[in-house]
Amino acid sequence: MIENKEKLRFSPAHFAGMCLLPAALLLGLIRIDLALLPLTGFLGLCAVAPFFPRLEFFLPMVNQGKTGRKAVAITFDDGPDPVSTPILLRLLLEHEIHATFFVNGHKAAGYPALIRRILHEGHTLGNHSYGHDNLLMLRSKEILQKEIVLVQQELEKYGVLTHAFRPPVCVTNPTLGKVLHKLGMYAVGFSCRAPDAGNRWVETLSARILKKVRPDDIILLHDVLPPKKELLPIWRREMEAILHGLAADGFAVLPLATLIGREVMSKLPEQKAQTGGGAMTWDKTNIHVTRNAFTVAPK
Repeated sequence: MIENKEKLRFSPAHFAGMCLLPAALLLGLIRIDLALLPLTGFLGLCAVAPFFPRLEFFLPMVNQGKTGRKAVAITFDDGPDPVSTPILLRLLLEHEIHATFFVNGHKAAGYPALIRRILHEGHTLGNHSYGHDNLLMLRSKEILQKEIVLVQQELEKYGVLTHAFRPPVCVTNPTLGKVLHKLGMYAVGFSCRAPDAGNRWVETLSARILKKVRPDDIILLHDVLPPKKELLPIWRREMEAILHGLAADGFAVLPLATLIGREVMSKLPEQKAQTGGGAMTWDKTNIHVTRNAFTVAPK
């Protein structure tokens, strides 16, 4: 049985605070201005480290696999999209590849047929927040939790529960770990991507990915329509070139769950699958959510 609930543990942020804050107190006894040095260092780390998810500064993140094989997993963020998602699904079917789609809740609600097709064709779903607020990690803990739980509610309609959360722009904060622990989820990052600005910079995308890819990488791509019409055929060509290139270089493309050895998504019992509306409740976490209300019952 695969365990998905991330154990709470000391993070690098805890260790940094335990070292630098006492150092500031000691230096302050000598000279008050010296105390600013470790304090500034700690604040600088807290400000910069979240933009580098592989540092796992605030919480553990799954950033690559552990198979020891020449294998990768492919993930797509920001969908589903009525134009790009069908293109990706056709390509994946042709290459007999199963990917993970980290979806935004509001798009999942808008395109239910695409969610059903993604699941029908054997792919898995991850949680990428409801509204994809790039500043989500600056919001309150309650808003952060709501953004995650509303996606869980949306996907429950299709009889599935996702265990994997990828934060918008892969930025984290000090409260995310506790929120995910409460929900029985874990954070997923990536180890291979080529900055594409949400499919704005798609020229040479395949060459950049194939140059960087290494065994056990989690590849991050985007399931979103390029902003300029003329970029769409280029983007499609680059997606196909990535799939062809991985095969030509001898990489096996595995489901994310297989690559990381953890369950990404599970099916709910038939009676729990929703057909629309209503509240989703996890008694074990005392969380009660509807689209218009969000409360966390006091312990």
